[in-house]
Amino acid sequence: MIKTIISEGLPVDENLIIQKNIICGNTGNQRLCIVTGTHGDELEGQYVCFELARQLEANKDLLSGCVEIYPALNPLGVDSVMRGFPAFDLDMNRIFPGDNDGHLIEHMASSIIADLTGADMVIDIHSSNIFLREMPQVRVNVQSSELLVPYAKLLNIDFIWVHDAATVLEATLAHSLNVINSKTLVVEMGIGMRITREYGDRLVEGIFNLMAKMGMWKGDVAPNISEPILSSTGEVLFMNADASGVIIPSVTHSMSVKKGDLLCQIVDPLRGIVLQDLLSPVDGMVFTMRTYPVVYEGSLIARIFSQKEV
Repeated sequence: MIKTIISEGLPVDENLIIQKNIICGNTGNQRLCIVTGTHGDELEGQYVCFELARQLEANKDLLSGCVEIYPALNPLGVDSVMRGFPAFDLDMNRIFPGDNDGHLIEHMASSIIADLTGADMVIDIHSSNIFLREMPQVRVNVQSSELLVPYAKLLNIDFIWVHDAATVLEATLAHSLNVINSKTLVVEMGIGMRITREYGDRLVEGIFNLMAKMGMWKGDVAPNISEPILSSTGEVLFMNADASGVIIPSVTHSMSVKKGDLLCQIVDPLRGIVLQDLLSPVDGMVFTMRTYPVVYEGSLIARIFSQKEV
């Protein structure tokens, strides 16, 4: 069943419409919500929504409770492939929980929160931007980690990043829902403006695995669900450029590296010289890697997870 949760008038006789697809089994009252499209240039979640809706519609007899699929929380951004809300250039994921009596975008945020409130689980799917590629991961704030990490481990992802960034998270959808006890996991994977089918298929398998553990799915689940690495067993290092230029990568994301390995060179094409050899400071795993080749001093090149010795 398609339901419109927001419909607001826009100039030139157009409407801003946010919709969800509600797919319910014949029994159960649990509610799982899949949301994506908060950033209009993050499209990996579109494939996940398609596959979930397709498989659930064909197998409703195996479903208990309801799955609600929200493909585009920022539909104008998705339509125009813009990260923020068009015309206002606002990041939708920095205005939650919103204000029902506020500006259009604040009102939208408030309406989204109201509609998701009470869900047993929300999965908020993001991609990286056009500059970086991310391996499939769940990001969890340290304040919610004890509750959420066991669920994150079921999603067939490679990495769980437990981090502390409360000043940023306070205005995000996930934080706003978690503080009102609607459990929310943030999935980050792939690259902006692209769909990585392999990642999407893995996450869909993970969602069905999660549903089975929640008692919402009676069908088969993938037999080899990935056991993710947990960042609390080590540290995350940020590798930034010391010079502006063009990067020539030597590694890709998801690779293991040793201390001293060359991650990339930053070069000057005009003069034909190497400006920086970026070396790994530790033995670890590259879970974020820059794909866009032009960089400026301070640009993020990679994130490396270094596991503690046991």
